[in-house]
Amino acid sequence: MELLIAFILGLLLGSFLNVVILRLPQDESIVHDFSHCPTCKNTLKPWHNIPLFSWIFLRGKCAFCGSKISFQYPLIELISGLVFLALVIKFGLNIPILLIGFSFLTLLGISMIDFKYKMVPDSLNLLALVFAILGAWNISGVVINFQNALLFAGGFTLLRFALSYMLTASAHRDAKKTITSWSKNYHTYPFIEAMGEGDIMVGATMGALLGVKLALVGIFLSALLALPVMLFVMKGSKEQQRVPFVPFLAIATFAVYLFDSPILRYIEANY
Repeated sequence: MELLIAFILGLLLGSFLNVVILRLPQDESIVHDFSHCPTCKNTLKPWHNIPLFSWIFLRGKCAFCGSKISFQYPLIELISGLVFLALVIKFGLNIPILLIGFSFLTLLGISMIDFKYKMVPDSLNLLALVFAILGAWNISGVVINFQNALLFAGGFTLLRFALSYMLTASAHRDAKKTITSWSKNYHTYPFIEAMGEGDIMVGATMGALLGVKLALVGIFLSALLALPVMLFVMKGSKEQQRVPFVPFLAIATFAVYLFDSPILRYIEANY
């Protein structure tokens, strides 16, 4: 029964998460407006909004105009349900795990927005961080989570500064090779940012969720996951080479959180 409750709760939250993913980047209200078809604008009936099942019964089409409904909707709902199910299987159904689940679902929403729009909303980032910090078993745990969040926010900020400096300096050296008499007093090279501010906040959330050792493992794993994608898009245009990194951080964080015990045993046995 506990597992069924967790899965249904995840589906319901995933349905709301779809609304957030769709409306927040468009600066639309996620509370006041009723759910409607983005094509014909007709307000959906309650039975059109049953998570996962409505999309299946409607065969992926709007009940009013027949326009195709994105597969994103059932996918996000299913992933949300599975996230809560996996957490409850491992840790049981309790308040801290609910908060941790909220944090992971918020990271899922951030990942989808970053993937689709190449942007990371500050409101969702802060929400994921707050849920992660509060998802502790006691007050001392909340304090430790907050300390770890600050530690990784600072670490990501320093990493961003160092990488941005090196990339910009490299561009500067290349620009000096082609300098002319009329351009010598002008900057002919851009300032290159190695990572966005959104990545820094996600790093803080990783620190709060995982702790120092496991968060470092999560960062390493996210780099491994992103590497094949980066190699694949290297031959594309500059726009295609802009691969959002938040989805890889979120996937790695969830994987490490689920398998924390064997990872820690491996670390302690080998170092």
